[in-house]
Amino acid sequence: MKEILKKVADNMTAIKNQGIEEECPIGIIDIENWEWPQGVGMYGMYKYYKELGDTSYRDFLIKWYDKNIAKGLPERNVNTMCPMLTLAHLAEETGRKDYLDLCTEWAEWVMNEMPRTEGGGIQHIVSGGENHNQVWIDTLFMTVLFLAKMGLLLDRKEYIEEAKFQFLFHIKYLADKKTGFWFHGWTFDGRHNFADALWARGNCWYTAGSVEFIEMLGLEGSLKEYLLNTLVFQVEALAKTQDESGGWHTLLDDQSSYLEASATAGFGYGILKAVRLGYIDEKYKVVGEKALKYVIDNIAEDGEVQNVSYGTGMGATLEDYRVIPICPMTYGQSLALLILTEGVRLK
Repeated sequence: MKEILKKVADNMTAIKNQGIEEECPIGIIDIENWEWPQGVGMYGMYKYYKELGDTSYRDFLIKWYDKNIAKGLPERNVNTMCPMLTLAHLAEETGRKDYLDLCTEWAEWVMNEMPRTEGGGIQHIVSGGENHNQVWIDTLFMTVLFLAKMGLLLDRKEYIEEAKFQFLFHIKYLADKKTGFWFHGWTFDGRHNFADALWARGNCWYTAGSVEFIEMLGLEGSLKEYLLNTLVFQVEALAKTQDESGGWHTLLDDQSSYLEASATAGFGYGILKAVRLGYIDEKYKVVGEKALKYVIDNIAEDGEVQNVSYGTGMGATLEDYRVIPICPMTYGQSLALLILTEGVRLK
């Protein structure tokens, strides 16, 4: 398992665009760029370093951040906020004031200037898109976890309370009460869930993100129970729709859509970690173990995680999700690292 982990981590450090025409103003494939896929990638690498103690990966992270900061960071939005979560952890670990000052500046922007929807949800503004009055499930992992972490670092209770509110707000508008899954997004302009897509990777941002959130804040009481109640409802639905291979389809309720590895890794990670921490019943462990097997089966000899879908915007139709291309992505590598680190802990 540790040998596979190293291959996956090493592969991520060299990811390049191999010819896909990207619509995002900032390339989301190349490891050098500052966007949400790279942000998820840095978090997976950080957790891998902390789990196995290989400081060469911490050195890679520091060099990556120093290079990007020196180059100049892009405009702030939900997605470009994602790399800040790992930077906050590095600020805490290294004691570097420049890291902490930058994180503080960005966290203050989230609290005071980041656009909000009706009712106060974080508007899913991205590079090249305002997404007026829209909330997307992605926001929880890309921005809200960072805000919670900064609340802890700075002892700013209002940051933590805002992060809690955002989790509750997103549950209100995105969690599907019929299936247990989550819709990709909601718009107040027309008041609907777009294509009603039960998109797998979007769903995994809650599976993994809610467990990280509860652990990070040491939540107890009614909020913890509410988040876990929502998680269990989702995990029960995941157990029923898991493919015999251990993977999940990119549209969770559509077996004709392709199996997707990054979502499967995110689901498996969240489930295995939640079981290990005693958040959910031990009976779900087998679901996470099947997901782990699927992810391992989809790692090439050179460490590339295969069957990962490209970055996915809000689809107007379900077909939009079915035709997203497959290619190596940093978040695919990262989510694989996360589930593999849980795999190392399995007995």
